[in-house]
This record gives sequence, structure tokens and C-alpha cells, in this order.
Amino acid sequence: MTHSLPWWTDAVVYQVYVRSFADSDGDGLGDLPGITARLPYLRDLGVDAVWLTPFYPSPQHDHGYDVADYCGVEPLFGTLEDADTLIATAHELGLRIIVDVVPNHTSSAHDWFQAAIAAPPGSAERARYLFRDGAGTDGAEPPNNWKSVFGGDAWTRLGPGEQWYLHLFDSSQPDLDWRNPEVGDLFEGVLRFWLDRGVDGFRIDVAHGLFKEASLRDQRRPEKPAKTADSMVERVLTDEPMWDQPEVHEVYRRWRRVLESYPGDRMAVAEAWTQTPESMARFVRPDELHQSFNFAWLSAAWSATAFADVVRDTFAALEEVGSPPTWVLSNHDVVRHVTRYGGGAVGLARGRAATLAMLGLPGSSYLYQGEELGLPQAAVAPEFRQDPLWVRTGEEGRDGCRVPIPWSGQAPPFGFGPGTEQPWIPQPADWSGLTAAVQQDDGDSTLAFYRRALAIRRDLPRDVIDTRTVQVRTEGDLLTIDRGPLRILLNCGREPVSLPSGRVLLASATLEESTLPADAAVWQST
Repeated sequence: MTHSLPWWTDAVVYQVYVRSFADSDGDGLGDLPGITARLPYLRDLGVDAVWLTPFYPSPQHDHGYDVADYCGVEPLFGTLEDADTLIATAHELGLRIIVDVVPNHTSSAHDWFQAAIAAPPGSAERARYLFRDGAGTDGAEPPNNWKSVFGGDAWTRLGPGEQWYLHLFDSSQPDLDWRNPEVGDLFEGVLRFWLDRGVDGFRIDVAHGLFKEASLRDQRRPEKPAKTADSMVERVLTDEPMWDQPEVHEVYRRWRRVLESYPGDRMAVAEAWTQTPESMARFVRPDELHQSFNFAWLSAAWSATAFADVVRDTFAALEEVGSPPTWVLSNHDVVRHVTRYGGGAVGLARGRAATLAMLGLPGSSYLYQGEELGLPQAAVAPEFRQDPLWVRTGEEGRDGCRVPIPWSGQAPPFGFGPGTEQPWIPQPADWSGLTAAVQQDDGDSTLAFYRRALAIRRDLPRDVIDTRTVQVRTEGDLLTIDRGPLRILLNCGREPVSLPSGRVLLASATLEESTLPADAAVWQST
């Protein structure tokens, strides 16, 4: 069914983690030609668009999110011509391409940062970043008390007697100073470079982090969270002078004007880990970005009440700005939802049920590679972990959700590449039953379930129903969402529940005697 609304309003977008999707040359790393060869699989899955994580020249300290050149391709992943071929092939198959842009920081190998460390304090080169003199005796202490997302201080000193620079992530990722107009000009040029090459949109990394409070004051940290009368921890809004500053929105107004100067409904989606639905909604006001990831759905507990609260709060916040919602269950930064929901058969059942509920909601949905295979979080031995979070803190990190995709065969690398060696992060030896080849012809497989769900979704009325007309209610552990002719039921309890009358379109589990099993969801036509 066709409609006149922009494609992104209800698109299903598939995230490809470039290193881990498909390896064309046998070096153990995914690459652009490997992705191109697998695009028919994504077309047949039924998605509308593909989001590619960064593939630009990079030292790979944070696997591409430390960008040294925003207008090129890392040789590990291919060439600029390979990128052009991928974009053209996707378009021939009816798929859109979204690329990652990383505007909060560059790599320390970027030409700008190399020029900055070679220049003196107060120079124009250093003004592109956040260099400051240190505190304490001889400037030996960091300029403020901010901490890195990856652990430890958010400041690194160039050397004894030298200045410090800010990095809210790894020390190899110095933060840019967006109050310097050169920075904004650089990124307008980056957007236009890739738009001219035909990309359909951008995913904006750390979209809420570009501006910091100009004073760079200390962060105020509460000693203890408040508690409610029932002793549950109450959510306390954190003082965050480094995140979600009001000036960031003018950047996205400029970007919106750039996007609208190109044909074809080009778009941008923000990765903005904001503290409230209202602050998330500010990124998608009519003159700013088109979408912002709704991480509240991803963070919700397995609970009908929790899911209902997320849906209602999201609708209420977005109603103020007139934007359609987005939904996501997993990505390259979080534990895969099969494992979050308990692992094993229970986690898989809940994962399928949550996916069906998510895909039925109005707006767009983002899928993470491998979830259509039911992949769990993989255990990664310490000697193979590469996430900077692990390197800096010893915490387990994100490597377990980034293990390469098993495509076929009985042993690693499961068709990931033409070689026989394990890929850059080893795959579990027991993944042979999860490969795409095994699931391809199994009508009960998770892959078959995703294909059916996406095919039915595509045939549903595709206009964005006014979220004010969507009815959300709970009865015990049962969540019911009525959206026009579609009814979504999600049973988060431990016992089966009776189904209301209605034609079943799809269920995440086998229905018996008109009941919905525990940890299952169903779509009904009313």
C-alpha cells in the first residue's frame, strides 16, 4: 500500500554493525563489499532501510566511532567506490541507506587534533577542541570533575606543564568545541558530501552532547537517591552540564535546512540519551530532526505496566511536537534483548513477543543485526574483549552484542567470511542452530517469524494513526493496545490469558484454545 507521507515515518530500519555483518575477503572483519553481497537477504527480510555504523578512516580505538576523516572509507572496510556500489545496489533493491555521523568528537588522529597538539595554548587550532589549563598546583589536576562514559576522568593532559583536553568518551576521542563556527561548517560539508553520494539519511551519534555549559563547571552529584514511601528508588534528574544543552538545537535546525535542500525525503535520527520523554521530543520539533531513538522502550522491564507507561509517555511527549515515535529493543551498545529478558527459551519467547508488540506500534522501528536470528548476548573471554569500556575499567563492555553474524555451516566462522579462522571476536561454537541458513527453511524459526511480521506490517494501513486515537490499557499482566483495526496483546505474566474475539494475524507463540500463552504476543484484526 502506498502513501504520501515521508518514508521514514513508519520505516523498519536494520542496523548493520559493519565489522560484524559480512566479511568478503577473509580477514575476519566485516566490510562494505560483504554488506553489498548480503543486501538481498535484508530485502527479503522485509526492512525498508539499512543503517551502517561508521566505516570512515579511523584508528579503530572505538571501532570506527573515532573518526579521522569523515569523507573517506577505512581501508579495512573497502574503498569509496565500494561505498558508492553499496548505496547504488541498495537503491536498486528498494532499500534506503542511513550512515552514521559522529559530531561530538573526532579521533585524536584527525588532522585538526594533530594540528592542535602541535600549536600553542590559545591558538586557533586548539580552539576547535576543549583545551583548558588544569586545576591545583601547577595545573596538575583536571579542570573539572567530569567523568568519561568509558570510566575514569574525562580529561587527559598532553604532558607535564601542558594543557588538558576534554573527552567524554575515550582519550582517543577528543570533544569538539561547537561554539567555534569552524566546527559547524565542517559538518555541513560532511553532510553534503554523503548526500551528494546518495545516502538517504544520517544517524547522529551522541546527538545530545555537542554543547557543554560554557563555564565547564563541576557536575553536582547527589549523595543518595531519594526514596518513595514504598522504598522503591525514585528517579532523580541528574545534573548534567555536559549533556543536552539548549544550544544544540540550533545545530539541528541548520542540518534540517541542509536535508530539505535535497530531494527524496532525506532524514536524520538522533541518538540522544535524554533524561525525560519531553527532552527527547525537543530534538524532533518540526524544524529540527526527523526522529530520535526512544530508549525508554529498550530500558523498560518485562512488565505490562512498564511497557504501557513508556507508550503513553512517548505519545504524550511527541504529541506536543507532532512527531511520529520510534522504537528500538537492541543495538550495538546494549545487552541483546533475548538475554536481557532472561535468556534461553524464556528470553527468546519474550524477545519475540516484545518485537511483535513494538512492530505493531505507530511510527518506525529499528532492528539490530542478528535479532532476527534470535541471537543472545555472547560470552566473550577477556583476552578477546576490545571495547574501550573494558580497556579503561575492566567492566565487561559491549563486545558480547557485537559478535559476528552466523550465516551458515556447522562451525565458526559460520559463513561470516571465506576463511576458516574465527573472526575478530570469536563466535560461540554452539551457534550452528542459529545460522541464517538453518532458519531459512524452518517455518517455526525466529527468522521466519520476523519475515512474517514484517510482511504483514507492510500490508497494514501505513498512514500514521494519530497517537491520541491509540488506546493503551493493562489488566494485570496483559497489555492491550488498540490502533485502528489492529489490536496488539502482550502477555507479560506467567499464566495463559483468554483472547478476545478477533481474527488472528500473527502470534509470537502457538495459540491453544483461544488463549495467549505466557511471554507471548498476538496481532488481531478487529
